[in-house]
Formats: sequence, C-alpha cells, structure tokens
Amino acid sequence: MKKATASFMLILCVLLLTHLNDAVQNFDVRRHLSTVSRYDFVKDVVDKNFVPSEIPDGCTPIHLNLVARHGTRAPTKKRMRELERLADHLEVLIREAKEKGSSLQKVPGWLQGWKSPWQGKLKGGELISKGEDELYDLGIRIREKYPDLFSEEYHPDVYPIKATQVPRASASAVAFGMGLFNERGTLGPGRHRAFAVTSESRASDIKLRFHDCCDNYKDFRISQAPAVERLKEPILDEMTSSIARRYELNFTRQDVSSLWFLCKQEASLLDITDQACGLFSPSEVALLEWTDDLEVFILKGYGKSLNYRMGVPLLEDIVQSMEQAINAKEEKHTSGNYEKARLRFAHAETVIPFTCLLGLFLERSEFQQIQKEEPLALPPKPPQSRNWRGSILAPFTGNNMLVLYSCPANSSDKYFVQVLHNEHPTPMPGCNGTDFCPFDVFKERIVAPHLKYDYNTLCNVQTEQAIHKSKTSKLSLLLRWLFPRWNDDTQSHKVEL
Repeated sequence: MKKATASFMLILCVLLLTHLNDAVQNFDVRRHLSTVSRYDFVKDVVDKNFVPSEIPDGCTPIHLNLVARHGTRAPTKKRMRELERLADHLEVLIREAKEKGSSLQKVPGWLQGWKSPWQGKLKGGELISKGEDELYDLGIRIREKYPDLFSEEYHPDVYPIKATQVPRASASAVAFGMGLFNERGTLGPGRHRAFAVTSESRASDIKLRFHDCCDNYKDFRISQAPAVERLKEPILDEMTSSIARRYELNFTRQDVSSLWFLCKQEASLLDITDQACGLFSPSEVALLEWTDDLEVFILKGYGKSLNYRMGVPLLEDIVQSMEQAINAKEEKHTSGNYEKARLRFAHAETVIPFTCLLGLFLERSEFQQIQKEEPLALPPKPPQSRNWRGSILAPFTGNNMLVLYSCPANSSDKYFVQVLHNEHPTPMPGCNGTDFCPFDVFKERIVAPHLKYDYNTLCNVQTEQAIHKSKTSKLSLLLRWLFPRWNDDTQSHKVEL
C-alpha cells in the first residue's frame, strides 16, 4: 500500500513539474506588458466562456463607431532620458562589483557595457513602423468584416476620421485610412486615395482628450500619484531584493522600475525578450504587470468615477451619431448622403475611460456598484485571476467598436447595438451580459445613468474659496484701475513684508 501511494505521489509530482515546465515554455512576456503590449500579441485574448451572439437573419449593419488608441510608439523623451540614467548606473554597479573582487559570473553578459537603443535621440513618442502596420491591417480587416458599410465612394461626411492633435494619433488615423481605402483610388501603384483627418484643438478637445481639459481630474491624478507609488513599493522592494541576490549586484528600487520599463520597450518595440525581460521570472513579470494594471485602474479606470464620467461628451457624440443613422434609415435617405462610420484615433486615456462607460470587463454585481457610485475593490493580486488587464483593455491600437444594426423583421426592437472590443464581441453587464443589445435598452441602462453628469460641472466646478478669490481679484483690479495710488501703496507694503 505504501509503495503504491509513493508511486502515485511520484507520478503526480512528475505531472505537476511537466505542467509547470510547459507553462514556463509557453509564457510569452509580450502578452504581459500592460498598456505597452503590442496589438498582434493580445488582440485575440478573449473570455473563452463567453459565447458571442448570433446576428439574426435580416439584420444589417447601418453605422459603425470606432474609438481606437494609436499604434505602437517610441518611448517619450522623458523615458529615453530615464534609460540613459539607467545605463550610467549599471556601469557604476558593474564597476563597484569588480572593485569588490566579484567574478560577475552571475551577471548577464548584455548588462556589461549596455547602452540604451535610444541613446542620443532627441525626439520621442512617434508612431513606429510596427504601429503603422497595426492600424493599416486593422483598416483592411474592418472593411472586409463590414463590406456593405464601406462600399460607398469616399466622402468626409460619410466616413469622418477624427484624431487628436498629437502626431502619433493623427499618423495612426492616416495608416488606418490607407488600409480602409486601399485600392479605392488612383494614386500610385497601390491605388491609394486622399482622405481627410480632422482634429480639435488640444486645449478644447473634450471628446478625445477630455483628460487634458478636465482640471479636477488633473488635480486628482496629482493627489493620487504618491498613494499609487506606495501601493507598488512592496512589490518593487521584493523584486529588488530578489534580483540583487540573483545577480549579485546592488540594484536599487529605481533600477528595477527602469529595468521593467526597459523590458516592456525591448519586448514590444524590438522583439527582444531575453535581455531586460530575462532578468525576471514569469511570476515576477506577473506581479510587475499587476502593479501597472493597478495604476491604470486607480488613475484611468474604475478606481474613481471621475476617471470615466469625464468621457461623457464622447459617449454623447457616439449615441448622437447612431440616432442620426436611424433617422436617415427611417427617412430613407439615398445612399451616399448620410454618415456610415465615425472613426476616432486617440490614446489609452481615451479608450480606457470609454471602456468603463460601457461597463465592460465587470461582473454584473460590479456594474450595479458603479451605477450606485459605490467603489470597486482593487484588481486581485496574482496568482488570482482578474478581468482588469491593461494588455487587453488598451494595448497599442486597442479599440472599441459599436456597430448599429437594423433588424426590420424584429417585432419589438428594430435597432440593436453590438459592442466589440479589440474586434471581438464583448459582453455588456448592463445589457444582461450580451454583446448584442436593443438600442433603446442600451440607451436606458448603459448611457442614461451617465448623462446626468455634465462635463463642465464634473471638471471645472469652482469651490467657494476659488469663487471668493475670483471676486476679490476682480475687486482689486477695479480698485487699482480707479485708484492708481492705492495700487502703489499696496505694492510697497508687499515689498516690506
């Protein structure tokens, strides 16, 4: 009996080790880079338990809304300088280790003499060729998926393309348009055609850069940054101790943070996964990814209602476009005289709040919580599973599509909305967990609760103190204009103080 038990336990251990070894071998760090993940590696990661709706016979798409993030981009100037500082400090660590007589046998060869791939570069943040390919291919796939929507001759009022004034977003719009209208024109061997991309001023773009125009949100981010860093510190400290022992170098917490950033840039932009990423085990990558996702949740997602409710102007614009499409259908407008798609290109700070406005990646109970303004729990720490993953929510080129269908044969509802995230039908907890929702139900359950919030009220409410200060300032200006000597006396008094 004892021999049989021992044999069983041995077999069990072998199977477990084999499973763990397979998991490690199948681990691809490029799927675990939070919002720095490249689209092609994560776009097909879906909930296997969800069965998408079958579109009923007779239902045809009549309008499409797209909200997409820009494609894969180069690091910004600020982050490039961070990598140069990392290179300098690695050089110091190697030198100190040599001076102490360390053999450096455990130090990976690439670390010795490493220089940033972006060393000396003065510009950053631009769309790179991989990002261009992502958007170009997305344009082709969308046209193939919805041929009836994109069969019209191009006109900017039929297919308006909008982007923020940030160059990587407008470049993404151009790459997408080249794919969407590929071989639809007469320009060059590829038979391209010209098309328009329009932008609002960065100072007033409350549909695609609402985060930039919302003073209350900017104050919130600044106030919460220290708390977010404190949440991440235990993981970074644990990681620092671990890799310092592993490679016998005196790494700091900042070194580990910068090495994780380098890992994300190397893997996503350069397809290098065996240098900076190779310093971390899969379980360590999972923890570092979680810290990034935690930050996204608190500062851009469900962590605070302001994060997403400031996106109401975008939601209103989308609903308005669908209502206009319905009116055109009901009034039997001739083809080519009404809008068929509204295509937008922006940022993670746009896509993530909009995803939250739709209530995606929530359990039904959590959706009810946000409707009641109740806070949600933070995403659970690995190895626990979670829905909230930056790599799925807003990778480079991450997108949401809302496709409006006309279903004339349906006796109760003639119009439906299908929601797709990264091109895949995605359940809406606010619509009984389906991806195909009657338009009136969509408006009532998902849209209407948000519309009681006005953007200006949410973002630019003056406190009593600010109002008082404004009134005092105006009074002071009036007094100075009426009594110049009063102004001089006040100035001299301030100098003395």
